[in-house]
Amino acid sequence: MQSNTVLNPPSNQGSSSRTTELPFTLADIKSAIPAHCFEPSAWRSLAYFFLDLGIIAGLYAIAYTVDSWLFYPIFWLMQGTMFWALFVVGHDCGHGSFSKSKWLNNLIGHLSHAPILVPFHGWRISHRTHHANTGSLDNDESWYPVSESHYEQMRWYEKLGRFYLMLFAYPIYLFRGSGVRAGSHFMPGSQLFRPSEKWDVLTSSASLVLMVGFLGALTYQFGWLFLLKFYLVPYVVFVMWLDLVTYLHHTEADIPWYRGKDWYFLKGALSTIDRDYGIINSIHHDIGTHVAHHIFSTMPHYHLKEATEAIKPVLGDYYRKSTDPIWKSFIRSYWDCHFVSDTGSGICYESPSTRRSAEVK
Repeated sequence: MQSNTVLNPPSNQGSSSRTTELPFTLADIKSAIPAHCFEPSAWRSLAYFFLDLGIIAGLYAIAYTVDSWLFYPIFWLMQGTMFWALFVVGHDCGHGSFSKSKWLNNLIGHLSHAPILVPFHGWRISHRTHHANTGSLDNDESWYPVSESHYEQMRWYEKLGRFYLMLFAYPIYLFRGSGVRAGSHFMPGSQLFRPSEKWDVLTSSASLVLMVGFLGALTYQFGWLFLLKFYLVPYVVFVMWLDLVTYLHHTEADIPWYRGKDWYFLKGALSTIDRDYGIINSIHHDIGTHVAHHIFSTMPHYHLKEATEAIKPVLGDYYRKSTDPIWKSFIRSYWDCHFVSDTGSGICYESPSTRRSAEVK
């Protein structure tokens, strides 16, 4: 345990009859937050969207003008980070926290996500499932943990992809999904979706077909090297950011996962952790302020910090925050978080090394 991380009180690992309830309710938390924090401003949200687009356009103009291999690595890192920031804008649209207008949320969601090859509605729907079932071993959808018995049966290349190359996993996730209801985010017949969501899914998939066609036209006109320099490498950086941040949202050695009737929404919503990304916090719209977001996902990102300060006294020790450097948090979770026990509730991640250490003790 890290001294600079606020942790949840110990859970009854291995107990399938855990009955401990939280000492506060969702209403208690909501009443502590100023009412204006729940109100989205379309104009303010649009300002963040156009700011991101302006920075992206500016970076493209600079890179095209300079056209130096000495500058391209800097450009790739910065542009990939801005792709990630643009994703977060679309993320707000998916939650309805961008504005009160559904059509505006859908429009900006597609304009934010299609350029970075994310199917807005397909992702929005599966992400909705994640938020409704966070921390549930029966129904969660994002960075879903494998059981110990399943881990032992995994082939070497499956472990390689899941545990050691996870920062490149997102495109595969879009095609295959994860969790209990795995499936493609592009196909309306996937078990991720209801029949009534068919046209939403097809609309988003069509937007990606158009984007791929546009990229193909650029490649035809300017060549593969042009595509590599100005799109593919920044896209890979974006994927790494997305996988890193979403992985760290819910992957920590003390974050509990629940089974059966032991799980309920608020308990699961607290199975996340706030992290400090330094100067990146404002660039990626404070997405690391994640505890308040999981409790009230329709709250605009620009109110999350204020809301977090308001709920800390209510949550007490149930509020988690790590002030460790991100690289340190990632390495710790990378080595310590591989599987969960086949039985019990309120159980946390383990790894072969931690299991061996426990057996020795």
